[in-house]
Parts: sequence; C-alpha cells; structure tokens
Amino acid sequence: MSIKITYLTPLIQVFNMPRSLAFYRDILGFEVVMDSGSGDDSSWVWIRKDDCSLMLNDQYEPGSVPDAPPTGRVRWHDDTALFMGCEDIDGAYVYLLGKGLSLEPPHVASYGMKQLNVKDPDGYNICFQWQSEET
Repeated sequence: MSIKITYLTPLIQVFNMPRSLAFYRDILGFEVVMDSGSGDDSSWVWIRKDDCSLMLNDQYEPGSVPDAPPTGRVRWHDDTALFMGCEDIDGAYVYLLGKGLSLEPPHVASYGMKQLNVKDPDGYNICFQWQSEET
C-alpha cells in the first residue's frame, strides 16, 4: 500500500505580506483562499490559482518588523524555485511585461522546457515552463 497524496502546497517566508500579495494576487492572479484574519496585513495567507496553491507566511510578528530583511533570512531565497506549468509561455511573457515587470525573454532549457523566469519581491525564483515544441 502507498500513501495517496492529493495536493502539495509549499509555504514560503515573506518579508512584507502586502507587497507579496500585490505580486501574487494582483499581478499573477492568485486568489486568497484563507488568511490569518487581517486581510493584506495577515501574517499567513493561503492563495490559489487554477490547480496551484501556495502559502505565504510573514517572517515577523506584527510590530516587530525591521526596516529591511536581514541578509541571513533571505540569502537562500535565490536558491528556491517555484516551477509553474504554463502552456503559453510567450503569452505569459507579454502579460507580465504589460504588468510592468522587467523580464528576460523566454528560453528553451537544454532539457527541452520552454521557460520564463521571474523573481518575486522576496527574491524567490518563479519559473513558468512547458515542454517546448521548438528545436
């Protein structure tokens, strides 16, 4: 017998919840499923878009947020990647440019995935990807 897993919802630490929600909700189109009770100022938010879920968690309790994120807390964010399946990579590129993001054009990785890389406000890598039909 094996374990049946029905979904996966990563939890990432964010420095500024309103800024993160402005990115994930207002730019990428995620919807808030649930939060810890304070709307955009919540310390925990569960968001979903289509069949993808993500949880955001503030690094600090309200009232104890420093002016800038400490280097030690964010130094590994660049090593974290969220891969999101997106069939229309070129359309996503045009859409995100229209939302004001500065992006490199999509490319095809050596293993055949067409990819568009984006950084969220906390420096996490987001890679929209789909199997390429380009040679």
